[in-house]
Formats: sequence, structure tokens, C-alpha cells
Amino acid sequence: MWLPRFFPSALLVLGLVCRREALVNSSAGLLELSLDKFRNVLLNKTIPVEAVIRNIASNVTVIIFQVHSHQKNVTISFDKNSSANSSGTGVDKGLVSILRPQQSVCTWYLQSPDASQVLSTAVSFAYSERDPIPGGCNLEFNLEVDPNIYLEYNLIDTRIKFAPANLGYARGANPPSCDSGTGQNSRWRLRYDIYQYFLPENDLSETALLNHLRKMSDVQSVRANGIRLVSLTTDEKTNVHFSSLPGQGVIYNVIVWDPLWNTSAAYVPVHTYACSLTALVDNCFSLRRLSTKIFFTTFAVLGLFICFFGHRFWKTDLFYMGFIVMGFIFFVLFARITSLSYDVCLILTAVAGLVGGLLLVAYWWRFGFVLLCMSIVGLVLGFFFSSVIFFTPLGDYKVFRDDAVFWVTFSCIALMVPIVFVGCPRILNILACGIIGSYSVILAIACYLYTSLAYITLDLLRRVLNDDFSQAYTNVPFQTNDLIILAVWGMLAVGGIMVQLRRERREIPFPPHPYRIWKRERERRITNILDPSHHIPPLRERIHNKLSQIKEFFRKEQPAGERTPLLL
Repeated sequence: MWLPRFFPSALLVLGLVCRREALVNSSAGLLELSLDKFRNVLLNKTIPVEAVIRNIASNVTVIIFQVHSHQKNVTISFDKNSSANSSGTGVDKGLVSILRPQQSVCTWYLQSPDASQVLSTAVSFAYSERDPIPGGCNLEFNLEVDPNIYLEYNLIDTRIKFAPANLGYARGANPPSCDSGTGQNSRWRLRYDIYQYFLPENDLSETALLNHLRKMSDVQSVRANGIRLVSLTTDEKTNVHFSSLPGQGVIYNVIVWDPLWNTSAAYVPVHTYACSLTALVDNCFSLRRLSTKIFFTTFAVLGLFICFFGHRFWKTDLFYMGFIVMGFIFFVLFARITSLSYDVCLILTAVAGLVGGLLLVAYWWRFGFVLLCMSIVGLVLGFFFSSVIFFTPLGDYKVFRDDAVFWVTFSCIALMVPIVFVGCPRILNILACGIIGSYSVILAIACYLYTSLAYITLDLLRRVLNDDFSQAYTNVPFQTNDLIILAVWGMLAVGGIMVQLRRERREIPFPPHPYRIWKRERERRITNILDPSHHIPPLRERIHNKLSQIKEFFRKEQPAGERTPLLL
């Protein structure tokens, strides 16, 4: 009976022993590597780790050695005493070793530039003389041959750039010239495919990153697991823009392909979360501000009411649509023209939205013109429908990189919605209430939990605010969380539309003109002396009487009787 109890403990001890054995060589300063095999290594600042690979085959001409860490930088170099031209520092770094004739051993050195220890993973890949060499025609960065992808990000877009590749060549031969010509015998025949891979949503752990990096390191794994977004020729710039997804892990890699020999090689993959994991303020764990949560939660509560009761409570519906239109316009103005902080812009947006909603309700109350009100409602639904269209892969077509083409197409799609439903405005309003009202719930969920559905409207806002965002690819992950939230959105939208259609089928399409009703009631009260409301004093007199009562309440009461002595 002791064996079942002892078995879990034995497994735990065995796991710890294996982990210690995997790191013991690195702690002693030596890391033995094998081609295509990943090894975890614990690095520190005081003792550099020597990574060695032995028994290299004679048909191997190039070895790309790379190391990856979660958030802390790692220095990788050819020599113990690293220099700018023979080393690189970062979380995803690699070096290219061009092998000499008869060379069968390669050595690199790893070290943490910080005082703390860093857990990283290292791997090396071999290529033959017909395989292209990533970064072989580098003219921009420090390394002579640079296989690294350089990444920069902000909250709006992420940019990667890399050095052009060169043709492969045999050991001991001179490398092909990078500028000898543009024919089929030069590097200009090479093609570049940029791949993207999404980490699991809401998972910022080190384990998840290091495990999934293995799926984006070699050519076969990248093609099997990554999403190819764009292909570049040699005469195109080797930098690409992507939409930033703060809090969502993304891995990028580039495959260079030689069409003459049908051979390929992979650059060193790079990862980002579009936010800082180590910053004390505005880090990946505190992206969602309190002001954003309050704003969109309140917006979602009203939107949920509109989703099921919007057409019946017509004035509330108009207020909601007016709030959206005016709030969007003024947020764009505040963000582009002023240098106010985000929280101040959000407060001013809420105020502008309230004014816009009240103005639309006031217009309806005074003039009662249904067509204009429904034009605004139709434009809101049309703009949302157009945003959904460009949220699909259609939005990444090169023709829409041109702002003129994009906005003309976007506006035409948006205008189609009110035009199509011009003969049935009640159906249009119910559809707008159900779809827009339910989507506000999705925006509120995005304030607490990552979901790609929030980028339906966020990407449109980014394009309005940032002139360079037109060059960004807007691909987003679509994982289990998004499927669940999409199902919730669909149920809310369909439920709200069906409930309103069923309730309003025997009712008049729209309520009567409020101002006419008020005016008719006012005339009736004036002419009909038998109506009790006829004897109600005018509003001005009632306000004056109320103020007099308040004034009397605060007036000091005079004492009764005489205070002077009696005269005898």
C-alpha cells in the first residue's frame, strides 16, 4: 500500500532532479547543445555561459544560434568580452556563424546584463549552402550578418524591420555581392514571408511564451503554425506595420525563400505584448483604466436597455444615438487638436455626448421630423456595419492602404444602410437598437477581459487618430473567449430584435409629435374652464409663489408684545 502514496512524491523529486540536471551545466559555465533541440538555461551577470555545439556535419555551412527570454534582456556574443559588432542584447536575439572548412565546433557566450538571474531558452538551426542566409546583406545594424527582427511598439501600432538576406554559398567561398545586380543570379530573387502567431489570450506567463516560441523558430514550424500576412520582394522595404494588441502576446517571424533552389531559412522570432511587464505604472496588468471601466459600464447598462426596449422608449433611443455621434466626434477632436490626458478627454467626451443626446431629443420634441432622426440612427448602424466589413481580412487588402480609397469605400458602405431601409424606418430603428445596444455590452466586457471583438470599432478610431495606421495590418486572434463572447453578443442582438418586433407589430410606427400634443393640450386648458387644469396658475406665478414660500421660511419671526416701558 505504500507504493501509491510514494509514487507522486517520487515523480516530483524526479522532475526536480531533471530540471536541476538541465540547468547544472549552465550554472557551471557550459551548455552543450544539439541542432534543433531547445535547452533551458539560467543566466546571471557574473558567470557567462559558454554554449557549444559539436560534431557539425560537413554539409552544414551556416548555423543560426538564438536565445529567448520572457521579459529580461540577455546578451549573446561570439567572444567572452562582447563588443557592439559581435554581440546583441535583447529578449529575442540570435547570431549567424559562417562555418570555415573542416570546422565542426561552434561556440557562443550568454550572459545576463542585469544583476538578477534570467531563465531563457536556447536553440540552434543548421542550413546548407543552397539555403539563403537571413540578414546576410545587413547595412543598417551593428552585426555584419544580422538575423534578428527589430520590433518597436506603442499602444496603436507595432513595427518590425529586418536586414535583407543574401544567397547561400559553400564553406570557404566568398559571399555573393549584395549589390552586383538585380538579375536572377543575385539576392534580388529572394522573397520574404512575414508570419504572425498569437499566444493564448489572457496568458502572460513565462511558460506559455517559451513553449509557443518553439512553434515559430524553424521553417517547417513557422509555416505549419503561423499566419502569413504579407509577402515582400527584395525591392520592397523590409519593415512592416501591425495593429498593436496591448495585453495579447504575439510572435512574429520572417521566412526568406529562394525560388531558384526552392530553399528557405527563418530569421530569429521576436515576441511582444505591446505593453511593459515590468513598469510600475501602465503595465500589462493595469492596462484598463478605472475611468474607462466606469464610462463603458454605464454605457453598456443603457445599451442593454436600448437593446430590448429602445423603440418603445423612443426618446431614450434618440438620446443614446445622439450620445454616440457627438461623443465620437468630440473625442476625435480632443485627441487630435489638444494635448489633454486620456482621462480628461474621456470626461469631456461624456459631457459632449450628453449634450448631443439632449439636442437630438430636443429636436424631436420641437420639430418631430422622423426622417432626420432616422438618418442619424441609420448612419450609426451603417458606420458600425462598415467597421465590421473592414474588421475582416478584406480590410488588409493593399488597395485600402490608400486613405482616399478606404474612406470613400467606407462611407459608401455606411450610407447604404439608411438608403436600403428608407421605406421601413421602424425596422431600421429596431435593428440599430438590437445590434448597437448589444455591442456596447461587448465593449464593457473588453474593459475587464481581453476580447478581439472590441477592435471592430477601436481600429476605426485608430485610423482616424493616427495617420500612419493606414499601413498597419489589423489581424487579431479569434480564440475560445472570443467565440463565447460572440455567442453572447449574437443572442443579445437577436433576442432584443425579436422582442421589439413582436411587441411593436400592432403599435404605431413612431410616437406622435410631442410639441403638437403639448400645444393642443395647452389650448384645451385655456379654452375649457371645466377642466381642473384650467385653474392652475401660470408657470411664472407658480414659481414666484414657491420662492415666496421659501423666503418666508427663512425669515426671522418677530416677537409679539411691546418691549418699551409703559408711560404712566
